[in-house]
Amino acid sequence: MPLRSLPRFRKRPSTASPDTHEESPRPSIEDKTTLKRGTRTRRGFIAASCFCYLVAVVFLILVEIGNTRSTSVLGDIYFFKLDLSDILPQSVPTSLTLQNSIARTLGLHDFYQVGLWNFCEGYDTDGITYCSPTTNLYWFNPVEILLSELFAGASIALPSEVNDILNILRIASNIMFGFFITGLVLDFVLMLLAPVVLYSRWWSLPFGFFALLATLLVLIASALGTAMSLIFKYALTSQTDLNVGADIGTKMLAFMWIATGFTLIAFIIHASLCCCCTSRRDIRTGRKGGRRHNDQDATHEKKGLNMPKFGRKTTTSG
Repeated sequence: MPLRSLPRFRKRPSTASPDTHEESPRPSIEDKTTLKRGTRTRRGFIAASCFCYLVAVVFLILVEIGNTRSTSVLGDIYFFKLDLSDILPQSVPTSLTLQNSIARTLGLHDFYQVGLWNFCEGYDTDGITYCSPTTNLYWFNPVEILLSELFAGASIALPSEVNDILNILRIASNIMFGFFITGLVLDFVLMLLAPVVLYSRWWSLPFGFFALLATLLVLIASALGTAMSLIFKYALTSQTDLNVGADIGTKMLAFMWIATGFTLIAFIIHASLCCCCTSRRDIRTGRKGGRRHNDQDATHEKKGLNMPKFGRKTTTSG
């Protein structure tokens, strides 16, 4: 066979534009724009948790400074309020002169209201006239306070239920005081440190534990404050012939449970971040958002690769 009759192969000219041979620059997973785009959802939930902690901190501060001053705002935030203006005494000395109310006649104040740090007292016509100094681990002892203010010769018959619950009231008040203070500090610290969980989901594990601890502290303290107010109201109003009234501080209870609710929401968010939402570490290690980023790059490379094409050249005889 003549050598010239052998088929010869030649490379067909590529019809693609020269620009397709050039690889487009791959975006780096260390690029700030890539990291920001990949962690957008996680950043949104972290911001929501910070907002929840901020609201909880504000309301916990209101709970803790309530009833510490005789101002119109702080003086209206209390756990419960005793109304003794129409109290019926057990005995009254003949030398006493009738005042605007029976309580004044006996040497008592018209009302007593209790906060976390102290108690305040006053008259219906004058408002709050005195607030006791703030005390750590404060608890309200109505028997001691009322008996110390009675004029000589006057006496009142306090319900026996009050004496029975004094020890329980002291323990519950001390626990509630400590839990509210600790819960406030934890919520504030967690609000400041929340952005740390953006870097890795491993940070969400210890963070979620402390978020759960803060939730339990605030929840238990709010439950104790509510139960203590209700029990005290029932104990003092159970004896109808004493004619003592008791009101629950709705603002204090509302502030407590609002703080509890927002602390709980923040905990749920951080518990979810332990297994959900892409972190920066996920992108750098190729997990979740990082794996998707690498797959997109691989697809981009395959599309930009042009293989040489071979064709058989046809020869004409003769």
